[in-house]
Amino acid sequence: MRALQIAATGMSAQQMRVEVVSNNLANMSTTGYNPRRAEFSDLHYQQVTRPGTINATDGTVLPTGVQLGLGVRPATVSLNLSQGTLSMTGGDLDVAIEGNGYLEVTLPDGRSAFTRDGGLKRTADGLIVTSDGFPVVPDIVIPDDARSVSVNAQGEIWAYFTDQVQPESLGQFTLSGFSNAKGLEAIGGNLFVETAASGPALVALPGEDGLGTLRQGYLEESTVDAVREVTELIEAQRGYELNAKVITAADQMLASTTQVR
Repeated sequence: MRALQIAATGMSAQQMRVEVVSNNLANMSTTGYNPRRAEFSDLHYQQVTRPGTINATDGTVLPTGVQLGLGVRPATVSLNLSQGTLSMTGGDLDVAIEGNGYLEVTLPDGRSAFTRDGGLKRTADGLIVTSDGFPVVPDIVIPDDARSVSVNAQGEIWAYFTDQVQPESLGQFTLSGFSNAKGLEAIGGNLFVETAASGPALVALPGEDGLGTLRQGYLEESTVDAVREVTELIEAQRGYELNAKVITAADQMLASTTQVR
């Protein structure tokens, strides 16, 4: 009986949906986190009678056929790229991206990764890095005697010193954009790497080529909507229960068949 296998694919799909929702809820407080959404598609169909075939009885064309679906499969886990709310922190090296774009960082193996987590830090040598210690591209070093730093909307970084009236320019942040940001591969730690689906990084200054601007003293909050996620969780749970009932019903029908004398 195909109902057993079909319902099993439905239970597996709803289980995956719950896993995606649970990951979203777990990252409600993650800086710059964008929620994921599980999407599904139906499996191939068994063509018992194809639409448009000739009726053997009178030679007419059948307007509809008999197509039996064989279940569901995961199609994709898509990324919601909506802008998160900017939360004021007051930190000199807290930089939120207002609009499109990612900060580029250098991984230990030399690869480039991209993030929207602007909670930057300063090493003992003054190098600006992420919370995990990955250097931000381009490399910018803050002098030890700098009293404070300032980052404007275009990404220019200025250092203020006690014995100087005018600030000193340290460099400028750049942002990276992608033709298909949903095609980026998440590697954890709020980091993404480019893929063939995302296309190469298009590097430009903040505010140019459709990229966003920077806001010092702010961080982008997670865009997870708790109400929506809980609703998705309830729907997935009910879908799982319904598919389980189908398996129970199919099992009872098979049991009845084996008892026929």
